[in-house]
Amino acid sequence: MPPPSDTKAAALRSHSWTQDPEGVKRNILAAAREAFVEHGFAGARVDDIAARTETSKRMIYYYFGDKRGLYVAVLEDAYAGIRGHEQQLDLTVLPPREALARLAGETFDYHARYPDFVRLVMDENIHYARHIEKSERVQAVNNTALSTIGAIYDRGLAEGVFRAGLEPIDIHLTISALAFYNVSNRATIRALFAHDMGSPAALARRRVQVIDTVLLFVQA
Repeated sequence: MPPPSDTKAAALRSHSWTQDPEGVKRNILAAAREAFVEHGFAGARVDDIAARTETSKRMIYYYFGDKRGLYVAVLEDAYAGIRGHEQQLDLTVLPPREALARLAGETFDYHARYPDFVRLVMDENIHYARHIEKSERVQAVNNTALSTIGAIYDRGLAEGVFRAGLEPIDIHLTISALAFYNVSNRATIRALFAHDMGSPAALARRRVQVIDTVLLFVQA
């Protein structure tokens, strides 16, 4: 017979699963995100993820199928986070230059605020994106990034403040690369040049430079 503490824990897990299944899934995803950020897809273990949650290994398999399914769900959730943030910026009310400047600045801030997003994307690139390349949710979610930039760019073209000949993907890649590098390469830049890219002063200075770079790239 299991000890009383184990019986009570099992009862609590059962209650949580039946009363709040979405809460259970969120709990699993949060624990899995931590594990995949720390150890990558190859190093993370479902047993360890289960130990971090308020549920069981069996429920992880029930909701997500296997470790790959859980990893894809974590990546989908991560991309939904940054795309959702972009959609809340209300860029349509701003003139095109100001809208693009705000998007570039907020993207920079988001990457700095959530370095685990960068680590997840880096790990998936190590695996050549084979886990998410067939994810319909990732494709749909990320299409909003290009439609948002495309709408801003079209307005800028119409007003004569942006140059012709660019595609939304060109602008997106420029913004993303500048924001991403400032997180992905912090350790090596600190080791090579004794420069802390994550310090408040460095972040503030670099943020201005990123916005200026993006605006110079698109200006007429």
